[in-house]
Amino acid sequence: MDSTLACLAAWMPRQRWYAAKGRPPSLRLISWWDLAPVAAEDAGARIRTYLVADEGAFPAVLYQLPVVSRATETVDALPAHIIGSPEPGTTFIDGPFDPAYARALIRLVTLGGTGEGPRTVATGHPALDAPPDEPRSASVVTGEQSNTSLIYRCSGVPIICKVYRQLHPGLNPDIELPTALAEAGSIHVPRAIGWIEGAWPDPATAQGTVRGSLAAAQEFLPNVEDAWRVALHAAARSEDFRAPARALGAATAEVHVSLAELFPTRETLPQDREATAASWHRRLTIAIAEVPEIAERRDAIEAVYERAAAGDWPDHQRIHGDYHLGQVLHVPGRGWVLLDFEGEPLRPMAERTRADLALRDVAGMLRSFDYVAGSIRLDDPDRSPGAAREWARAAREAFLEGYALASGADLEADSALLAALELDKAVYEAIYEARNRPTWVSIPLRAIERLVERPAPVG
Repeated sequence: MDSTLACLAAWMPRQRWYAAKGRPPSLRLISWWDLAPVAAEDAGARIRTYLVADEGAFPAVLYQLPVVSRATETVDALPAHIIGSPEPGTTFIDGPFDPAYARALIRLVTLGGTGEGPRTVATGHPALDAPPDEPRSASVVTGEQSNTSLIYRCSGVPIICKVYRQLHPGLNPDIELPTALAEAGSIHVPRAIGWIEGAWPDPATAQGTVRGSLAAAQEFLPNVEDAWRVALHAAARSEDFRAPARALGAATAEVHVSLAELFPTRETLPQDREATAASWHRRLTIAIAEVPEIAERRDAIEAVYERAAAGDWPDHQRIHGDYHLGQVLHVPGRGWVLLDFEGEPLRPMAERTRADLALRDVAGMLRSFDYVAGSIRLDDPDRSPGAAREWARAAREAFLEGYALASGADLEADSALLAALELDKAVYEAIYEARNRPTWVSIPLRAIERLVERPAPVG
């Protein structure tokens, strides 16, 4: 097993979903299980999933690593998908990129069963009228960062199955929330097909076992664009985006209203305001240390935070948690469909399933419109900055109009809180951009300047 862990440790830092960039992992094997081959051509492959804890991170991160092991002379995989050879004559392949794992995964998530290893793997409950037929092909979605998704093309319902790379105890909100919404009749989420749960020794206490979500499958909506691309194309052509933005605001509100009906809500307590305000100030201190330009606006930023903290806040409820234009699809004949309710993947599951302010999602979408305008200006420096700003302003206002109308929320009364939430998001973005895309830091810096001069627009 030492050679296996060494092979995995050498491969993981090159993967997009590996959290600790620039540092080699320190791995401990937590659990593993095997899946039985589905097709005759898979008979020579061993399909094994390893759960390994990276104890070099703090706190330790638990990873799910599906691996197909084949005799080296039989391997027909691209070099980018080969993990390595822990033993002479044997080659490890990243599971989602091998047809043996792809077939075993979809069989498990749609038809149920258990693995052959020491840990039980169980399916969730199909939500479609009938199980999908045997898929003709599977392909891996490119561009994902924290998970790996496979698209299965079927003659019936095409399926997308997301394999969670970082695991946490408990039901993943990416399963819990859209499944409840779909069962309640919401058209704003894909229909759930099923999910896989697993049990493993609790690495935090070294006592007992915990259960958590391993993968989830839902209907795949082909030949559609996400809202980021739709908005980006509209902004680049200076097209009026107010009607789509207003509809997006209404769809967002309808999802929030449904979540408040389906899951418990609670009154916002003084300690909630104190904890949220404290997080704003902590983030601002970090941002000033990393982006010195922010320091000259510290007093003005803190004044926005203080105005928000002094007012009344709406109730806490379940929310999306990581909401932006990239998390929404435009589906002809159906409208806007929300995806990826997982929340921020690096946050503990307990935090991601906690009730929060629905306005946090609203603030995230407002920032996303701002990013569309900012990216247009970065791509075309000769473009009039006024035109991009006006496009974003109109889209933001229309989104808020649609949200207020569909939700009944008094956004005027909540304007101070919304401004603070958006400002905090912009401060976070400044930190992120300074660390990862320095040429983009001007986008959040301009937003900070605007938000300390006047509050967010309301519908």
